[in-house]
Amino acid sequence: MAITYVDEEKGSDAAGVPGTEAAPFKTLSQAFIEQGPDHEYVVKKNDEDGYKPAAKAALKKAVKNAEVHRKKVAAAAERAEREAQDAAAREAVLEKAKDIKITDDASLPAPVSIDLAETDAAKIGTLRKSGDKEHTGEGVKRIKVQGRVQRVAKQGGLIFVWLRRGMAIMQCVLAGDLAKTYDALVLVRETSMEIVGELWELPAGTHAPLNRELHADFFRIIAAAPGGDDAFVTRVPNDFDTTSSQASEALLNLRHLTLRHDKPAAVMFVRSVLEGAFHTAYRELAVTKVSPPALVQTQVEGGSTLFSLDYYGEPAYLTQSSQLYLETCLPSLGDVYCVEKSFRAEKSLTRRHLSEYTHVEAELDFIPFESLLDHIESIICRVVDLTLADPIAAKIIKEYNPDFERPSQPFMRMRYSDAIDWLRAKDIKNEEGNDHTFGDDIAEAAERRMTDEINRPIMLTHFPAGIKAFYMQRASDDDRVTESVDVLMPGVGEIVGGSMRIWDHDQLLAAYKREGLDPAPYYWYTDQRKYGGSPHGGYGLGLERLIVWLLKLWTVREACLYPRYMGRCRP
Repeated sequence: MAITYVDEEKGSDAAGVPGTEAAPFKTLSQAFIEQGPDHEYVVKKNDEDGYKPAAKAALKKAVKNAEVHRKKVAAAAERAEREAQDAAAREAVLEKAKDIKITDDASLPAPVSIDLAETDAAKIGTLRKSGDKEHTGEGVKRIKVQGRVQRVAKQGGLIFVWLRRGMAIMQCVLAGDLAKTYDALVLVRETSMEIVGELWELPAGTHAPLNRELHADFFRIIAAAPGGDDAFVTRVPNDFDTTSSQASEALLNLRHLTLRHDKPAAVMFVRSVLEGAFHTAYRELAVTKVSPPALVQTQVEGGSTLFSLDYYGEPAYLTQSSQLYLETCLPSLGDVYCVEKSFRAEKSLTRRHLSEYTHVEAELDFIPFESLLDHIESIICRVVDLTLADPIAAKIIKEYNPDFERPSQPFMRMRYSDAIDWLRAKDIKNEEGNDHTFGDDIAEAAERRMTDEINRPIMLTHFPAGIKAFYMQRASDDDRVTESVDVLMPGVGEIVGGSMRIWDHDQLLAAYKREGLDPAPYYWYTDQRKYGGSPHGGYGLGLERLIVWLLKLWTVREACLYPRYMGRCRP
């Protein structure tokens, strides 16, 4: 009887090992699987010098393991054979399906093209009712729709297709020869197609968008999407985790595809409604829209966050804020606003920071600080009301943030000094691990914790001059602080920053000097104080942060079409 060697220290279970003394197996189980019962097995333990006959208990265990392995191999072979048979049968069906041709029946009425969400009876006609199978009922129209496949489901001899165009979806049904064609059998998500037929009422107990479905009598593929490893759902699965940085980065590389999923598309839709709401709200207040430049040669929020570039041989920057330019419009246009991009070169990868973001900014003339606060509060609430008035946006907000409630007025107002006292009382430390003291720039974590515990919008006011921008007006009752405000929202933190602006000419020159700024490049800004200065104030709102609050998103990156932050400027 041949001898098989097992060396538990130096052996190998790799394929092709002969089991000789020169090339032994590593485990007795693998040796028995490979060699079978007609061998004598000798084993060298890790702590032994020579080979010894395998113990009976060990051989018994090896026999059992070999039997389990044999059954697994047999099951795998059976499964592979079954899958091969299924694949062959499917290929046969597909080959046969290629012979089935469908045509648009010229004897039927010419179809009327409609959008998927169309509900005007004059365009869509009367919905055909269940049981009306013989003739086209009075008022029933033959319609044509186009879109991309959102979902495909096969049931019995029917194929249900959810067709998507923008945010609208229509359920379509393919039956008879239509469901047997090659194109129907290989239909996958994101294929663009045209479907023609009649709209039917839904059977009792079933559901579909707008409670109707299109019973097709003809369809054609406009552009087929790939299947297999290159299929849409394989490349960008729907159950992605936005809180995982690795998964998030991979999906952002495919942002052009992930935008087609329900949630990203819904977020972009709400963003559109929200921007429109700002325009409406400002128009109601007779605030004029302007479009300031993105290429500038002056800083607003500190030089460390400027993106610099060569502008025809001169230094220039991407704007941090349009505020200074908005102020120049006050004498000619009155109150003004803009919705533009701002850029901050902050080396930060937090959930609420972007290098490029949408900035809603406004400047209001001849206004005291309290009126500025009232205006900011009102504009936020009005924009929320207008957004919720859109039925699609309201449905999306309800789906992704079911506990959302319109913020009640008035917002809580808290001075910076009171916030410092609150943080000390709660033993919430600053970034150095010490108690907060007057003059600290309250860190994001502490600010968010305070906001989340209070759990209501907070207008945090009167920040120390030393931690705010050069242009902010000092408070008349305390020269240490500015007439400034940050609006804090639960779950997000700061979404708005604003202040009264220095409007006295000499005070502004002193501010330049104090900050070490050369006033020469700011001549156009300084001139506003020479030619009819006025008490005025303004603010900037981060649109992405507002969306995060509204939809309870994990990060501002979800609120951007193509987010830009440190390390990402693609695709």
